[in-house]
Amino acid sequence: MQPKATAHYSVPFVPQQLVDENGRVAQGIFPASVPRINGRSTDYRTAMGRQASRMARHFHYKQFQYFGIVSDQLLAGCALANTAWLGIAFFYIFEPHSGRLEEYTWRSPLARSLSLSDSPVQGKSRFRQGKVDIAMGYHRTAEGLLEKQLQLTLPGTRLNATLREQPSYMPMSLCTRTGINGWVYANKVAGVPVTGTLERADGTISLNEAGACGHHDFSAGYMRRQTYWNWACLSAYTGDGTLVGINLSCGVNETSFTENCIWVNGELYKVDTVAFEYDQDNLLSTWRISSYDGQVSLRFTADGRHREHMNLGLFASRFTQLFGRFEGSLALSGGRTLEIDNLHGFVEEQYAKW
Repeated sequence: MQPKATAHYSVPFVPQQLVDENGRVAQGIFPASVPRINGRSTDYRTAMGRQASRMARHFHYKQFQYFGIVSDQLLAGCALANTAWLGIAFFYIFEPHSGRLEEYTWRSPLARSLSLSDSPVQGKSRFRQGKVDIAMGYHRTAEGLLEKQLQLTLPGTRLNATLREQPSYMPMSLCTRTGINGWVYANKVAGVPVTGTLERADGTISLNEAGACGHHDFSAGYMRRQTYWNWACLSAYTGDGTLVGINLSCGVNETSFTENCIWVNGELYKVDTVAFEYDQDNLLSTWRISSYDGQVSLRFTADGRHREHMNLGLFASRFTQLFGRFEGSLALSGGRTLEIDNLHGFVEEQYAKW
């Protein structure tokens, strides 16, 4: 099947804020990041069409932001999530050659230790609890670059990482419906170089020298009360120096539009729906990921995993993120095929009740 053109968008412009003065939410795929996600301004209704209560408007709104770092030397992931009932932060570092894994999770009732920016292009999100201080900041430089920074301090570890999107870079920026009364805005970025340092008791690693690449996820909205999804992402240089990124999901952000895409040297290629094939009883076995339009044909082999299993009745999460290596091919427009050979990245399985 012939791959689609480089990029197509359902909305020819970018609104300055997602929700207009009448509470209506802009939906579709946008050609750039929406500057402000003013989600609680939505004309939010019950399933029967009545105005939702103030409590429902507050507790049904969910936000999360994720910063991932990928290199042959280390893989790291950090997430900040506000479910209104609970604030969660996690961070891990995995070293592929040694198999060493450090992982941490912190929780904050009613998200008292957490504040999240309402913009993927400006502002700061922060989690502070005891000796733990995590910040994700967003701003544009005078040269037009969009910088996304992760600064993390905890006993024995300090991380300073910066992901820089060039002015020509195309993020996946979209808003889709969820159920009868909800929506999700998602801003996805992958295949972008990351600079900075990781300092630990056993030494300092330069992310520049490690050839690190990164990905970032900014999501917010009135999400489904219960949802389940798979996700795959890689950010890496191929053998010939091509900078490639993928963002693929199944089970979320799929109503009318999908977030699935490939980046090659910052240029976005839209991808159709995708399927994840794997053994749910053995997540460490081989995963196969393919797209309906034939652009994606990948295998994923896990090297390690980070897990979060929690059941608090009102709130529950069964989350496994695997880090490992992709192999296969990506078919691009114009008949070009990009071979993926042993490139590091992530897949995940998640169920959430929030």
